[in-house]
Amino acid sequence: MLQAVKYVSILGSTGSVGTSTLDVISRHPGCFSVFALTASTQVDLMVSQCIKFEPAFAVMAQEGPGVLLQDKCKALGLSTRVMWGAAAIESVASHEQVDVVMAAIVGAAGLAACLAAARAGKQLLLANKEALVLGGHVFLDAVAQGGARLLPIDSEHSAIFQSLPEDASTWQLRIDKIILTASGGPFRTRDPLTLGDVTPQEACAHPNWVMGRKISVDSATMMNKALEVIEASLLFGVEPERLEVVIHPQSVIHSMVQYKDNSVVAQLGTPDMRVPIAYGLAWPNRMSSGAKALDFSSLADLSFESVDSGDHSLRFPGLKLAWSVLKAPAGSAAILNAANEIAVEAFLTQQIRFDQIHHVNTQTLESIHASEPKSLQDLLALDAQSRSMAVGVTARIGRK
Repeated sequence: MLQAVKYVSILGSTGSVGTSTLDVISRHPGCFSVFALTASTQVDLMVSQCIKFEPAFAVMAQEGPGVLLQDKCKALGLSTRVMWGAAAIESVASHEQVDVVMAAIVGAAGLAACLAAARAGKQLLLANKEALVLGGHVFLDAVAQGGARLLPIDSEHSAIFQSLPEDASTWQLRIDKIILTASGGPFRTRDPLTLGDVTPQEACAHPNWVMGRKISVDSATMMNKALEVIEASLLFGVEPERLEVVIHPQSVIHSMVQYKDNSVVAQLGTPDMRVPIAYGLAWPNRMSSGAKALDFSSLADLSFESVDSGDHSLRFPGLKLAWSVLKAPAGSAAILNAANEIAVEAFLTQQIRFDQIHHVNTQTLESIHASEPKSLQDLLALDAQSRSMAVGVTARIGRK
């Protein structure tokens, strides 16, 4: 049984995670009230969400879409108050009436709002791995100081969280290692020599998951898994040497925890983001997600491959950057995250080839001396410096 009505702010409501969150909420009338929705540019979808869920606030990232949304809501006679800008997003993430914040804004753009929610002590459902990768200990300190409850929504980290002992103080004593699974994306069996010919459409065609374009490309390069390794180390306080990645094409086992006695606890489920979303919304209880149940009689095979076997190291060179960054000076993860965002956007706009994404990332990392960020301002300055450097690297590389 769920407790009293929970008031929810969804940061990034028009993206794949945001729409899935609203789908789960719609299945449990009387349990949740949508307090605020935020989005970047999709005004028409936001209007339809406002009509259905009647949030108190709807926030667009910029003034242009915000004014347009305001006009449309006014014409429809909606009571939702429309705002825009970063400060407005932070305000609905930290509002005193809000119980739960779904943080699903893609990339570094979501960091400030995540920090605001953390400092306000919210139940923070983190679907934006970049906020933690960029924010690092600045973000974790805000969580601790605000007394926030941080719940991972990435399928892998949710699976790990569900497979760990409830008492976090025993994690280090009881576990041997954490094993993150990876589907291998659309190019798991592709000849590495042909990766330079990959189109954005091919890179975004994930075989198992329905995701946004940026994270789909990250899955194709397995940079998403590199970021997830960094995130897992921070979330669970695990040394890099105790983190492992294994390719599991079926995406049924979402991650595993190996204990000191070599027993392994895993979380299984259909590849549907509504499962970890429902877990986060209902925590510490459980509720229906709307996802299909696993039919074990129809599972022909559960297979696994080493990330070091065959040509995988040539297909996914970016994966090893995770361990390099975790052993590098603090701030290195922020540099990698920023460089990758620039590189992926450059690929999607056909400024560079798919196989050049890794070169942008490595050259940017090599070009900046990292220093430990102490504040949001430090993080944003390092992020801006890294993006500028990555833009320069991208221009030099071009589509040679």
